[in-house]
Amino acid sequence: MRIGIIGAGAMGSLFAYLLCQAGYSPWLLDECQEKVDKIKTDGLTVEGVTGEHHISCLNITSRPEEIGIVDLLIVFVKAYDTEKAIRRAVSMIGDGTLVLTLQNGLNNLEKITDITGKSQAIGGITAHGATRLGHAHIRHAGIGETVVGSLKCERTKELIKIKEILDSSGIQTSITDDVEGTIWSKLIINAAINPLTALTHLNNGEIIEHSELLDIQSRVIGEACAVAKAKGVTIHYRNPLEKVKDVCRATAFNKSSMLQDILNGKKTEIDYINGAILSEGSRYNVPTPYNEILTRLVKALEIQRELILN
Repeated sequence: MRIGIIGAGAMGSLFAYLLCQAGYSPWLLDECQEKVDKIKTDGLTVEGVTGEHHISCLNITSRPEEIGIVDLLIVFVKAYDTEKAIRRAVSMIGDGTLVLTLQNGLNNLEKITDITGKSQAIGGITAHGATRLGHAHIRHAGIGETVVGSLKCERTKELIKIKEILDSSGIQTSITDDVEGTIWSKLIINAAINPLTALTHLNNGEIIEHSELLDIQSRVIGEACAVAKAKGVTIHYRNPLEKVKDVCRATAFNKSSMLQDILNGKKTEIDYINGAILSEGSRYNVPTPYNEILTRLVKALEIQRELILN
């Protein structure tokens, strides 16, 4: 199977490395030529929960036409770049290509579906954590389950194949028949962790050591669950707060993607996480004051960091 990955950030690089270790030869696509050249020259170094490793022959390019049509295209760009990235990579998508999003936030699957149609779009989540230490250097900071599902029930055979590929690469994967509930369940975890790490500069594991932050997490989760209920979405965790604590422990030394963005002076995905809960809450007349204030504070922090770095 020919595999492409859009986005050579922490997670895209991690999955490329894990697939390579299993004997696959994935192609990484990234529009940052500096990053592409660095990985081509130096290879990729991965440290963290599985030790320190180096891979020198990783396929990477900034030109999608160099890759050609793939069987499986995994999307790891930021949520605000999803549509642009898929349109840029359209030469990699054939009639039989499956496009899998394992991104954070809401509406990524819908954006892909608008371009490819429902039959080729696969949604999912992953609880693996990774931190970018440099263009060609990442830390694998946590291991967790990956879940995939299709909007089209007849894609069972293809989902099983994706599961087999990921499982064989050390990416423990399960299949869901409720992909919307799966994405919302991960959304709640991100909403309860990411903005607090961005605002406090704490690693994931440090968040749950402070009762004040645990209280905020509980309120954010309560609002998100109320919005999901109003929307008719099933949350897959019996006790979402305990699940958030478990994720914090499993990725204790990880800097969340949102904290990494703030530290690097980049735009965050806040509009697609807490901001999405705020928007959906407004749509269904569910109050979401804690998600609103976190959204506004992270946006203020983006402005501050941009001013400092520029």
